[in-house]
Amino acid sequence: MPTIKDIAEMANVSRTTVSRVLNNSGYVSDEVRKRILKIIEETGYVPSEHAKSLRTKKTKAIGVILPKISTETSSRLVSGIDEVLAEKGYQILLANTNLNKEKEIEFINLLKSRQVDGIILTATNINDELINEIKRVSMPFVVIGQEIPGVSNVLYDDYHAARAIISLFIEKGHQKIAFIGVDESDRAVGYWRKKGYLDVMKEHGYSVEPEWVQKGIFDIQSGYDAMKRIMEQSKIRPTATFAVTDRLAIGAMQYLKEKGYAIPADMALAGIGASEISHYVSPSLTTVDYLNEEAGKAAAKLILDKILKNDSSIKKITLNYRLLIRDSV
Repeated sequence: MPTIKDIAEMANVSRTTVSRVLNNSGYVSDEVRKRILKIIEETGYVPSEHAKSLRTKKTKAIGVILPKISTETSSRLVSGIDEVLAEKGYQILLANTNLNKEKEIEFINLLKSRQVDGIILTATNINDELINEIKRVSMPFVVIGQEIPGVSNVLYDDYHAARAIISLFIEKGHQKIAFIGVDESDRAVGYWRKKGYLDVMKEHGYSVEPEWVQKGIFDIQSGYDAMKRIMEQSKIRPTATFAVTDRLAIGAMQYLKEKGYAIPADMALAGIGASEISHYVSPSLTTVDYLNEEAGKAAAKLILDKILKNDSSIKKITLNYRLLIRDSV
């Protein structure tokens, strides 16, 4: 395999001139440029990415930190990110926190030590330690899913998506509506989706019994357990339940089926996420599609603008959503 020195000798130019052609930097006459490119094509010369990164201080790699790599949401996000970055010759390094907030900070430091050109973080928790760590990172940074000050954010419209679901329940005649959420340290999923639920109920003058509001984590079993608590503890049983994720809603559905409740006749159900399984469970689950691939693409475009255009501005993009009305309502 020829080296850059060999290419320079064949073209009768300096190695600096060849480097300028390879990096598309500095002046090189058209005649010399064409001669060098022809020799590169004929010899099959491939520049060393490691050597190139040393010269340009760019690794052509973007770190992507995910909360749970096995979920469909993460898969769709990565698909969108990779589609945009690959077009510009960038690769991605994936890090999985498995919903451990300490690992978010750990991976930020790890990726920084690997000298990636930028970091995209799908955040689950917002805390001062994370915010301060992000501020200390002197590289392009984009956060998906949570609004964190000082960096560019790609956000889902959690509040209005939740409002849309509760409004749908009310249109169908429901007044007694329960809620299965997650910890409010997750501002997007835990706080804003709950606020959307409570605000619509209040605006319509409908009371919310304490037993109707239950908390789980991001898995099917906790949805099952939360639905069990709602049905066993409530003096006044609800007729509809909004779970903040599809997995929680599917767990709730399983409990209701086991106990002989008909869906939606005895209990209407809805979630958020538009997971593939939401379409195939019976009855099919009403849900919200957040268009995760578009979120990934938006985040990738923001990070590329910061790297390639030196765009230091702080941007906030809030994406639209689709309400998918199915048989569970």
